[in-house]
Amino acid sequence: MTQTGIAHPTIAASVRGITKTYGTGDTQAIALDGIDLDIHRGTLTAIMGPSGSGKSTLMHVFAGLDSATTGRVMIGDTDITDLDDDALTLLRRRKLGFVFQAFNLVPTLSVLGNVELPFELDGRKPGAGERAWINELLGRLGLSGLENRRPHELSGGQQQRVAIARALASKPTLIFADEPTGNLDSKSSRDVLSLLGVLTREYDQTVVLVTHDPVAASYADRVLFIADGAIVHDVGRSDPKALSDIILMLEVAA
Repeated sequence: MTQTGIAHPTIAASVRGITKTYGTGDTQAIALDGIDLDIHRGTLTAIMGPSGSGKSTLMHVFAGLDSATTGRVMIGDTDITDLDDDALTLLRRRKLGFVFQAFNLVPTLSVLGNVELPFELDGRKPGAGERAWINELLGRLGLSGLENRRPHELSGGQQQRVAIARALASKPTLIFADEPTGNLDSKSSRDVLSLLGVLTREYDQTVVLVTHDPVAASYADRVLFIADGAIVHDVGRSDPKALSDIILMLEVAA
């Protein structure tokens, strides 16, 4: 974000001076402690840290799922800091995509029904161009021919791919993935992480991945480490051992 507060075109999201506190006085807990951060478009950024470090809180503040105590939050050129609940809901529906560890698929809907759910919630049906994009997504994600299956008829890896397709169907500005491989076997995890990388390189999507797994974080272009509510390390693409060493150091120091 520039001095004038106008978002830079290569910045997908940013926070300035973000704090998040719970309680008051002697019982006050600091979850986020004055964070300044830009998330660049077309990149996969991983956020790591010990349990209770603030990594999930930071993602929730970025996504408008939780409010900061102080500071400003920008999604693209939109300042979401003071938006009311209705405006935040609309922004999340139209500009953000979410992929969670638990998949969160609707069990009574088909694969296609789940993927098209963001449009249904927005009170409309996909247009011709959007349907073409959905078909392309299903093909790239290995889901072609499975459109009419229900979630219980799919493997865990396939369910997570459906969740990714749903997150991408409306071409959101930013995708948040919270431990998206936590319930997957090793092969499915690698496939999903590779796909997240493809999204940034080939489709210019922006992905923020919250993870405790150094292997998952090794797929990221940038890895941020949070401890005690502050960013303490900011590194480029790294191998799992190097990332594991940093996490171990933070765990010992905690």
